[in-house]
Amino acid sequence: MVVFWTAAAGGASWQEAAEEFRLGPVEPHVDLRNMLAEHLVGQSCELLDETAARRAGALKDGAWQSWRDSVRKAVRDGLGDLPFAAGGGPLNVRAVSRHKRPGYVLENVLFESLPGLDVNASVYLPLESEHAPPWPAIVIAVGHSAKTRENYQVPAQVFARLGYVAVTFDPPGMAGEKQDGNDHFVDGVRCYLTGHCSNRYFVIDALRCVDYLASRPDVDLERGVGMTGVSGGGMTTMYATLLDERITASGPACCAVPNALHPVLDQYAPCPETLAIGRFGAYDDVDLLAAAMPTPLLLMAGAQDEVFSASMSRRIATDTEQSFQAAGFDDRFAFFLDDGGHAYSVDMALEFARWMNRWVREEPDRTVPAMARDEFELLPDEMLACHPGQDRNIFSINRDLALSLRDRRSGLPLQQAVAIVVGIDSPLDVPAVRTRPPSLIWFHTLQELAFEPEPGIELPATYVRPARADWRGGALLYFDERGRWTDLRTQGPLSRVTRFIQRETDGPAVLSVDLRGWGDTRPADVRYDVAGWGHRERWNAYVSAALGDPVLAMRIRDGLSALAYLRDREEIDPSRVVVGGRGMGGVVALHVAAADATVGGVFCAGGPASFESLAVSPTYRWSPEAFLPDVLEHYDLPELVAGLAVPTLVVNPRGADGESLSSEEATALFKAAAERGDAFRLHAGPSDEAFVEFAIEAASR
Repeated sequence: MVVFWTAAAGGASWQEAAEEFRLGPVEPHVDLRNMLAEHLVGQSCELLDETAARRAGALKDGAWQSWRDSVRKAVRDGLGDLPFAAGGGPLNVRAVSRHKRPGYVLENVLFESLPGLDVNASVYLPLESEHAPPWPAIVIAVGHSAKTRENYQVPAQVFARLGYVAVTFDPPGMAGEKQDGNDHFVDGVRCYLTGHCSNRYFVIDALRCVDYLASRPDVDLERGVGMTGVSGGGMTTMYATLLDERITASGPACCAVPNALHPVLDQYAPCPETLAIGRFGAYDDVDLLAAAMPTPLLLMAGAQDEVFSASMSRRIATDTEQSFQAAGFDDRFAFFLDDGGHAYSVDMALEFARWMNRWVREEPDRTVPAMARDEFELLPDEMLACHPGQDRNIFSINRDLALSLRDRRSGLPLQQAVAIVVGIDSPLDVPAVRTRPPSLIWFHTLQELAFEPEPGIELPATYVRPARADWRGGALLYFDERGRWTDLRTQGPLSRVTRFIQRETDGPAVLSVDLRGWGDTRPADVRYDVAGWGHRERWNAYVSAALGDPVLAMRIRDGLSALAYLRDREEIDPSRVVVGGRGMGGVVALHVAAADATVGGVFCAGGPASFESLAVSPTYRWSPEAFLPDVLEHYDLPELVAGLAVPTLVVNPRGADGESLSSEEATALFKAAAERGDAFRLHAGPSDEAFVEFAIEAASR
């Protein structure tokens, strides 16, 4: 039988007594599970508002050309090197097959967009008996699909029957022939490490299709070429139009919406190629459309589109139309809302043919006959097959770029380079903190805290220190992607660092912090996460990259904020604070030590051995959040470790697939760090005791 104290019995009530046993973390003022998403949404929308205001101001002031040029420059800079037209290399055209079909002729050819990177083009030619060459041409950029699908075969046949050469080609990955090394999720995110956008590989193929058409004597490019496409193909069309003045009529379909609505507010995990580093501060989708001026632009959408809704499409069409009007190009923009869904319909093809007749043929009254879907065939996949080479792809080209960056780092001092990559403009202030009263556990006290490094962000933390009132000493600041209690509970390694239940312990203290998105702040799943490609960490990584403030950089700044708080505690000797972490928490710790440079020591346990390994290994198991944008332009982790000025320990460095490196592999990788002598220690393979001993020693100096 359980008996509680009661006021009637003359003692304190059990409720009052329970105040001494208050359980759990500090009660948050924000929704911790949605905190990171809300922060990314808020910051992204504010930045997109600034981008919109910049566009509106330029148009109002009549400065549309300088604004347009700035958008085009941002697009070029974000994509990386794009050699085409006069600057392009040899096409190395190879004929594959030719088929005469009812109403058109099909030719399949291979040519190179980048050296060794094949474009598998299917070329739909008009019948010479009905349309005399040379013919005007249209490039049909394929979306996240394959050129064999109805969205591409049928429009190409429409254009050929109307006297246009039409070229389709598979994008990297997707459902087409270019599979190996071209997974736009797995391989696309790798490009962040080398400082460019995987959209480069979608756009360069389209631009080189124009080069290919220019090489054909039966094609007339005197008045330019048209480009159109649906979904991802529409996105390719939007980008290519800004880069190549030979594109004189543009027709993106089912692809453009205000980015604040999608993918930001709806939290849809998009494709990394659509979110270049820092794009929200440079351009929204409406900027991509409006910056086409003065190129004539026909924007198309489906009234029943499941993702790019009709209301979103109408909104961006209105904004784009107003931009064209403000610049004096009223007649060069049009919007066509088809009755269908997320597809390129026959009616869209006919509408774009009218647009081509007007702006490329310069025959606006040219007849476009009515056509219906059942008039067109759907060829078997093998009839469009080109069998492109698979050796060159997003992975292999970016891998080679990552390797070449070894010899082409920025050369900046380590602290300055880290500040640039992480976005540190000035020393971080001591954050606001809320606490629960400390509780005695044998010879230590344990206290739950909540940091507020910036408005709307709260970081749960747990602090353990010797209970003696006169105690003063060193401390370990610890980060763990699994959560702050994982290495603390059940006599875990953190409790061993404190020398828990030793009566005469001299510490050190331990502060274990849940950085944003880890532990108690792990983001909740939302509706689009049910999709096969949906994932919170993908959305976090891609959107934060487009924001220009990667989530890993945010966590590093959180770590610096926690360091400022710990040093500010009166019982802590600020010169004896050690920073460490497990997994990606160890990567955060190394960056905190590099940015601060005065900690008593730093260790990384079980973290990735290098960023480069994520770029050069065929497979990997690390989160998309680990792909820190631009980092390899400045340093890799072994170089960061070699450049540290404090005692450093690396335990169990792991490869791209999460495997522990052998002693020989680890020693070779950290050879430069070993030149620091006793200031650097390496322990290949798992060992909690190695970092426990290191933390105690470094915090006791």
